[in-house]
Amino acid sequence: MSRPDEPDDHALGRSRGGLTTKIHLACDGRGRPLAVLLTPGQRHDSTCARPLLERIRVPRVGPGRPRRRPDQVVADEAYSSLGFRAYLRKRGIACTIPEKTDQKRHRHNRGYRGDRPPAFDRQFYRRRNVVERCFNQLKGFRGIATSPRAVWPAGRSPTTCARIS
Repeated sequence: MSRPDEPDDHALGRSRGGLTTKIHLACDGRGRPLAVLLTPGQRHDSTCARPLLERIRVPRVGPGRPRRRPDQVVADEAYSSLGFRAYLRKRGIACTIPEKTDQKRHRHNRGYRGDRPPAFDRQFYRRRNVVERCFNQLKGFRGIATSPRAVWPAGRSPTTCARIS
């Protein structure tokens, strides 16, 4: 629930610890940010996955439209919903997302009607640390990580405040 004096697009959410904000980040294989999305802290990660992927724009070297579809998505368990997997499959994007234990249990309990488990490449999943390193590099800029005065409207990118080298 947002405060009455706070606009809805400021991406500030309530939790037990006070006001919180989540930064959702898509980066390439070298750790360079491609898209950033700010949401209130209480919003679940899986609801932000589609808008985050739709923000990706990689300019081409020569003429032409920017590239908008990644080859592969590597994400953690929070993004393992069936709806998000179907969205990736429909767009032709390969994914490496671990399955939650409760999803495994439900599939197992359904027996032969439980479908087969989604493909998961453990070696490729280890590349997810690139995203974590990109976050750590952004956190080096304290204005992004901790500034109480910095309020970006939801969905706007704060990376313009940071120099990524």
